Amino acid sequence: MQIMQKIAVCVSGGGTNLQAIIDSIESGLIRDTKISLVVSNKENAYALERARAAGITAQYISPRSFESRDAFGMAMVSLFKEHQIDLVVLAGYLVIIPEVLVQNYPEKIINIHPSLIPAHCGMGYYGLKVHESVLAAGNKITGATVHFVDEEADHGPILLQKAVEVMEGDTPELLQKRVMEQAEWKILPQAIDLIGQGKVEIKDGIAHIRD
Repeated sequence: MQIMQKIAVCVSGGGTNLQAIIDSIESGLIRDTKISLVVSNKENAYALERARAAGITAQYISPRSFESRDAFGMAMVSLFKEHQIDLVVLAGYLVIIPEVLVQNYPEKIINIHPSLIPAHCGMGYYGLKVHESVLAAGNKITGATVHFVDEEADHGPILLQKAVEVMEGDTPELLQKRVMEQAEWKILPQAIDLIGQGKVEIKDGIAHIRD
């Protein structure tokens, strides 16, 4: 019997990736998985409303409420342990994850980034800034990456990537929408399912997918 995977989804904005996860669980694309918790660092994030509408526990926790990053990290660890979380999913979460959280959940935190890592990533690359960078570089191909989280920003073993074509006349907003629709909303649910089915192994810093 397959054990149910309990996930926490961390978000900062509208929660379109969260909605993709909710829809994929309902449709069966993500198997044996339950969203046990949604966390946002923004009190008015629409993602929290999406969670509540789906009957999911939603919580606002601001790093600014804590005296240090470690204190914030330990509060998150306590919350995840309370909800018996197996996997933490960063889905547009604009907070640098404290090391203490990574250390308590090694190889149990994944992130979706809107470019093909290692291009257009790292500190300062988030949201529209990523797509502005892609267009400024004249790239013909961009995409999205799901990777495991380590102590560095947009670093850690890459699990899945999907390429998206950059079109003539693209604006950052148009490109952002295409990357979400063609890549992010597809590979993030796929990654969660692969992990839940026990098909992912990290060896020597590289993520391998087993049949």
